[in-house]
Amino acid sequence: MFEYFRPTLQAPSLDLISIEQLTRDGIKGLIIDLDNTMTPWNDIEVGPKVAEWFVKVKSAGICACVVSNNSKRQRVAIVAERLDIPFVFGATKPRRRAFRSGMSLLGTGHKDTAVIGDQLFTDILGGNRLGLYTILVSPINDREFIGTRVMRRMEKVLVWLMKHFAPVKPFSPKIH
Repeated sequence: MFEYFRPTLQAPSLDLISIEQLTRDGIKGLIIDLDNTMTPWNDIEVGPKVAEWFVKVKSAGICACVVSNNSKRQRVAIVAERLDIPFVFGATKPRRRAFRSGMSLLGTGHKDTAVIGDQLFTDILGGNRLGLYTILVSPINDREFIGTRVMRRMEKVLVWLMKHFAPVKPFSPKIH
């Protein structure tokens, strides 16, 4: 069971994910969460480091798309348009359909797609259910949807259980 919650990689933030490593690992497409991964929760501002990282991603020939559970199409669209990438909103992650939609938009498959997000129960679980490469990042800030705050507490319990009962490989995300 724990394997569904173990990311392939971890990074402190989106902009610190090594594009060289993604390329070496055969990644051609990125499905990226929006809230607290690309932007602060419920915000449309993409920070300069994140914007610069997307330029490098495109230069490396890697495609990206936003896959967000956010139900506000306009908000997701604004961020995606600023970065010139496609998007899926109202995704209902961790359901597989949203990830398949992202791969369809990217023209990628299971072996060359990575999922990047800040939550174990949506992004990592959803990506791992399809056998995708998954990357857990720390949330951009502490402000978030009330349901996410509840899930963060459950994530802390899960991480503790994984460390103590299934320490297959080192795992220590910074979850607030």
